[in-house]
Amino acid sequence: MADDDCPTCRKSGADAKHKPERVVVDASSNRIVVTGASGFIGKNLLSSLAKRGYKLRVLVRNGRDDDFFRSLKAEIYTGDLRDPEVCDWLMDGASGLINLASIVRKAGLPNPEFWELHVHAVKRLMESALKLGVKRVVHVSTTGVMGDIKNPPANEDSPCAGTDIYQVTKAEGEKAALSYNGKDNLEVMVVRPAMVYGPGDMRMLKLFRFIANGKFRMIGDGKTLAHPVYVDDLVEGIILAYESKAAPGRVYIIGGEKHVTLSEWVDAIAKEAGVTLSGMAIPRWPVMLAAIMCEAVCRPFKIEPPIFRRRVDFFVKNRAFSIERAKAELGYTPKVGLADGAKRTLEWYKERGLI
Repeated sequence: MADDDCPTCRKSGADAKHKPERVVVDASSNRIVVTGASGFIGKNLLSSLAKRGYKLRVLVRNGRDDDFFRSLKAEIYTGDLRDPEVCDWLMDGASGLINLASIVRKAGLPNPEFWELHVHAVKRLMESALKLGVKRVVHVSTTGVMGDIKNPPANEDSPCAGTDIYQVTKAEGEKAALSYNGKDNLEVMVVRPAMVYGPGDMRMLKLFRFIANGKFRMIGDGKTLAHPVYVDDLVEGIILAYESKAAPGRVYIIGGEKHVTLSEWVDAIAKEAGVTLSGMAIPRWPVMLAAIMCEAVCRPFKIEPPIFRRRVDFFVKNRAFSIERAKAELGYTPKVGLADGAKRTLEWYKERGLI
């Protein structure tokens, strides 16, 4: 239907934008299960859901963060998604699921462990959701499933081209989750976060620390593309997907307003940190070779290598995406720019003596 034929556009003017429809949600009676709740994204998501009045249930593997979860009045279930019996009692009585469970910052694990959590556990969660009448599921994946972006920016229709076990199994997990959409009225959608950062994040700590102390050296020419997204924006995107009538069966990339070169992102952090960095750079291929060798030596002993390919990929592979689908269908609008995000993140690190 053309804009001229649309009642909304006729009523509000030719330049009017459609406001995406939301699912009518009574948050106070809507119990959402969140897996991966103890992670950086999980804690931020839970805080935002609690503020909106949702009832919460979390799956954790230990009691390390129980005080935080209790402060949000969340039900705390202790277990492991690799246990086939966990999913049924976890999902019983829930209205929705946001699945954040993932293996992060690990390179020394055998491949079957990635398949078990990223694919087989996803299938068990979907089966339990189906059996127990759960209405909506947001499965959180990663933009990493698209690998190195050859013709940036990539969108949700770009092919999956992951090259490591993490990316390959995350892509298979997406397929597994989406295959249940529409079965017995279950609604499933996938969110692919871009490069998330913000207060509480420990994966980017080394980058921020080396920049802030002036010791950072670029690997390569710095022209590789990155797409940062501040954690508050990502959380908003996940909740919009959960509440959107347009979302079932769809995949959404959630990123910042624009992609940048690594040099631009590093310069933004350095500016907020008040430092001037050296222009010296390190050739990328010797570092990649070292990463390959470290993985080969450490894997048989199940030791986490000090450097691995996925970490070097940060400097090597383009990560640039379009967020137009999320804007158009979810009403997503990122609010935190690079400078503001860098400032907030640096302040959090400094307050805790991490920088």
